[in-house]
Amino acid sequence: MNKMNLEEYKGVYVYAQQVDNELSGIAFELLGKAKELAADLNTEVTAVLIGYEVKGLTDQLAQYGADKVIVVDDPELKEYRTEPYTHALASVINEYKPEIVLVGATAIGRDLGPRVSARVATGLTADCTVLEIGDFPLNPIPGREQKHNQLLMTRPAFGGNTIATIACPDNRPQMATVRPGVMQKREPVADATAEIIEFNPGFTPDNKYVEIVKIVKELSDTVDIMDAKILVSGGRGVGSKENFAILQDLADAIGGTVSCSRAVVDSGWMPKELQVGQTGKTVRPNVYFAIGISGAIQHTAGMEESDIIIAINKDENAPIFDVADYGIVGDLNKIVPMLTEQLKAVEK
Repeated sequence: MNKMNLEEYKGVYVYAQQVDNELSGIAFELLGKAKELAADLNTEVTAVLIGYEVKGLTDQLAQYGADKVIVVDDPELKEYRTEPYTHALASVINEYKPEIVLVGATAIGRDLGPRVSARVATGLTADCTVLEIGDFPLNPIPGREQKHNQLLMTRPAFGGNTIATIACPDNRPQMATVRPGVMQKREPVADATAEIIEFNPGFTPDNKYVEIVKIVKELSDTVDIMDAKILVSGGRGVGSKENFAILQDLADAIGGTVSCSRAVVDSGWMPKELQVGQTGKTVRPNVYFAIGISGAIQHTAGMEESDIIIAINKDENAPIFDVADYGIVGDLNKIVPMLTEQLKAVEK
């Protein structure tokens, strides 16, 4: 394979996910991060918007930080399908040569990202939690060139027991998927504008395009825990599905939302969309109650950025107390109802 001319590749690109002509929150989070990376590289941020009749979404992308928006608009892109979307994003990369491409680690992004990276012959670091510009190797190695202005992509490895920092020094673009809820979106700028570029590589529906026969939407009345300001989270220590009622009482008393650990989902006590942690959702509430949660690293990875963490656990050596701001050692069956009563009294 010919060596790439890396100098040709410029700019930080973000895949701006939209579903049903509505931008997903991850698009704004990625733009916030892209803005920081672009500042370090003295370059611009470009959002790539793929869909059908989606041009109306470009203003919002500009407000959240895009300097340019490349729009690929085609009837074949009405719903997300792997092949046409891969063709669209890979064609944009080959045409415009970005230095960095960020994709959300959503159901769509986890499907799209690896396909595109393979097609444009570059690497992909999945599920990143930290992205920064720096030197690679991190520390100089005698006899080896240390490259500057590399995208350093950090992610949990080996089941979350260690953190790996990964770079892609010899190929472009440098691609990463990023978990929703990890990066901070910027405050939107009301009158911001972006340069709009329309690009269509052409689509030929052939035997590689799947046909969507039916879309079934599961209507869920659960609150999105990523938006909650107060989370009352329960682990295996709660003991049973029925016992979550005392957590719900506490949540009701303080206007919070109930969430849970993976063990609770695995036991069938709570639905997956309420799960916090490495295989669940990353949350940043103002207050996080960790009740009967031991605090395995896979769980704390999803909630350690909470402003205040209050842990209740009968095991005084539980690792959750290492990340908690306040800890109560004792029986949650006694403590939580007492706490709820006291909080209700304050309300009155």
